[in-house]
Amino acid sequence: MTTEYSGGGDPKRSLEILWGVRERPRRGPKPKLTVAEIVRTAIAVADADGLDALSMRRVADELGVAPMSIYTYVPGKAELIDVMFDRALGELTAPDGVPGGWRPKLEHLARDNWDLYHRHPWLLHVSAVRPPLGPAVSAKYEFELRAVDGIGLTDVEMDSVVALVTGFAASSASVSVNAAEAERRSGMSDEQWWEAVAPFLEEHIDEAEYPLAGRVGAAAGQEYRGAVGPRHAFEFGLARILDGIEVLIASRRRPDGTRAPGDGPGAPGPGGARGG
Repeated sequence: MTTEYSGGGDPKRSLEILWGVRERPRRGPKPKLTVAEIVRTAIAVADADGLDALSMRRVADELGVAPMSIYTYVPGKAELIDVMFDRALGELTAPDGVPGGWRPKLEHLARDNWDLYHRHPWLLHVSAVRPPLGPAVSAKYEFELRAVDGIGLTDVEMDSVVALVTGFAASSASVSVNAAEAERRSGMSDEQWWEAVAPFLEEHIDEAEYPLAGRVGAAAGQEYRGAVGPRHAFEFGLARILDGIEVLIASRRRPDGTRAPGDGPGAPGPGGARGG
């Protein structure tokens, strides 16, 4: 699937649409559509058939209007993807009410992102190195930072922790989504695939040459019932990441439990927004 890039259109036009500040016509008939309707339809198309199937014409057809009428509201596909991305991220929920401190809050963020990518796999094919700075993206970054505020990290470390956790969720979800897509396209489950390759391996592969691969691969395959175990890898990796963050936080404390000088939040800066 082709990778799309947020911010690939006119950034000003995208921001105007995202924040609802585009000037509306003062005269003429009442608009037949709204940006919200167009974006909902575009997301439904991408959910069903992927970003490669998304076009202004396809959205117009789904809405039963002429393609040119879509351009009255959204100038092009690039700006449409910016708004779709922001709206989809609006489904994420803040961890403010999660009890137990920073760790369960970060777990909530990671799992919420994992679930989002499974609902909208096309998000994994939008590169947000220049995130669309809409309401949802901005709110997401704010509540992510609240999850790690006041725990002894500098501002830059707070940003890095958020990027680490959400980036891991995205990469893990990509493996899971690809595994499901492989099964869908091939019409063959992982177990069926193993059954198909096992006779060849038993006949032609000398286990003595690959003793560790044979032993560990057999144990992992039995556990995952497939070549990979995306959910297991996600849970295992998330736990290890959080363990590492815990070590970092602990390293900033004195033996009496107080924080060492200079280990508080860093100086304020321009900041950013994590798109995914």
